[in-house]
Amino acid sequence: MAPSDPYTAKAEQGNESVPASQKFDELRSIIKETKFGLLVSRNKDGHLHSRAMSPASHQGLVFSFIANEDSGKFDELDHDDHVNISFSDPSSTDWASVAGKARVTKDEKTIKELWNPLTKSWFGDLKDGVHTGEPGDPRIAIIQVVPDEIRYWIKNRTSLGQTVEVIKGAVTGETAAPGHLRTITSSELELARQVEGKA
Repeated sequence: MAPSDPYTAKAEQGNESVPASQKFDELRSIIKETKFGLLVSRNKDGHLHSRAMSPASHQGLVFSFIANEDSGKFDELDHDDHVNISFSDPSSTDWASVAGKARVTKDEKTIKELWNPLTKSWFGDLKDGVHTGEPGDPRIAIIQVVPDEIRYWIKNRTSLGQTVEVIKGAVTGETAAPGHLRTITSSELELARQVEGKA
């Protein structure tokens, strides 16, 4: 019997033979393309909120974001630490969805390691000698998202090739899948953390 979701079946073909290292490289290429991700959290009334954020690091496939602890997202993380980060590049159609849990750290060493001088512009200097927008400012915290699973789609055709395959599918009824739909499992994520020192 033919699968009822032939697109997914076709896009996932051969995934069992793809090494974890290749998946890590493909995912990182998507993050490099997109630069910003949407971090999604849930508030107390159940509503999902998303905001564009750029990871300061994704070493070990643990995603670290520098953020203002006085912003509402921290109340949401206190309520529910389950989050999602989505990346999407419309120019290539590549995308990634990161599902995991968020933890918050104010470790000064970590903040200094991840700090970029341009980050100051998101905090501002309040001119009180304390809230300077620099490391040491009590507002600054790191949100670390530890994924449980990552799913991503990466093209295997040029833009023209994708268009041709979609048109062909519309005419012939053949399912179009001009890319690969892959999953990075929890065991593969644990491997990434161990290899890159984020266990």
